[in-house]
Amino acid sequence: MTAFMLLLIGGLFVYGNWGEIAAIRHNPEFHFAIIFTLWTTVLATLLAGLTAIPCGYILARYNFPGKVLVDTLMDVPIVLPPLVSGVALLILFGPILGDSLARIGLDIVFSQRGVVLAQWFIATPFAIKTFKHAFSTIDLRLEKIARTLGYPPEKVFLKVTLPLAKNGLLGGLTMAWARTLGEFGATAMLAGIVRMKTETLSVAVFLNMSIGDLQFSLVIAVIMLLLALVLLTLLKIITKTEVHI
Repeated sequence: MTAFMLLLIGGLFVYGNWGEIAAIRHNPEFHFAIIFTLWTTVLATLLAGLTAIPCGYILARYNFPGKVLVDTLMDVPIVLPPLVSGVALLILFGPILGDSLARIGLDIVFSQRGVVLAQWFIATPFAIKTFKHAFSTIDLRLEKIARTLGYPPEKVFLKVTLPLAKNGLLGGLTMAWARTLGEFGATAMLAGIVRMKTETLSVAVFLNMSIGDLQFSLVIAVIMLLLALVLLTLLKIITKTEVHI
């Protein structure tokens, strides 16, 4: 498998016309796709982290009726094909909630907000799973000691729980960001495929492959590949082990 991966990656570098590839860096569409992808994925990852902290903590620490069902619902976006997730989001934020949201100025469908929402929806379950594991592996005696020293619950959480779960939380955020970078199906269904408007790196590959611009697609593919390698390497370094989901 390792040899196959090396062959796969090497093929991208060997096949490209690097003279043409170097010229693509001056392409406005190329600049837009990179900048748009960076800010939407970073925003979606931060939102996923804010959502995943309470969800992961509650699932790790509390038992309540219906917990299995809640945990299962959190997993649904992981197993659903992204296109199906995109259809569900499109129906919810289009025919069902679209008019109400439009009245308060929140257009989601076929907009840049839709890109962030789709990325958040796909990435959050990965963050929740990782955060849940991080919180569940903390030695509860350390939190109890902090309480005996007079720390209120919120201070115990901020001063003891979060620092102890730091590696798992950073690993979860890294994984969530990696997932947002590669997101395509749900984004395409909810936000549409519009050049220079909702064009992420993944969408740029699709758009340019569809018109036969292989070199442009190849540059984007190489960039995404390098980003994936960097993020996964950081993930391994941060967690010093495999991330459990």
